[in-house]
Amino acid sequence: TSLSSSSSSSSSSAGVGCSRATDAVLQRSEKMPSDAKEVRGYDFNKGIDYDAIFDTFNTHGFQATSLAKAISEINLMLKHRKNTTIFLGFTSNMISCGNREVIRYLVEHKLVDAIVTTCGGVEEDIMKCLKHR
Repeated sequence: TSLSSSSSSSSSSAGVGCSRATDAVLQRSEKMPSDAKEVRGYDFNKGIDYDAIFDTFNTHGFQATSLAKAISEINLMLKHRKNTTIFLGFTSNMISCGNREVIRYLVEHKLVDAIVTTCGGVEEDIMKCLKHR
């Protein structure tokens, strides 16, 4: 009987936890603001138009929207290239996570004027040493 009583108290605690979670998640929706953008992706049936694809990032989720804002800023800097000094800032892990070629391209084609980065961690050096094993 002690097993059954501990089991029932455990299940009643779980019920309280589920109830709290349900109360926290299941909330009445608020009306969307009239100026809210409709979430909409690119229609690939129209063919591949990279400018249009990047433009649709403005109506994607948070990360894509941030990327779209960054693209707009970069295009603005490139438009005013003669009067702009472009700094590229990144953490060292951007090199070891696969963006090395992107950064190399930007520097090679003089699309950035200065680089500001952090020191790499020892784990990045180890990864580079073990790359060909």
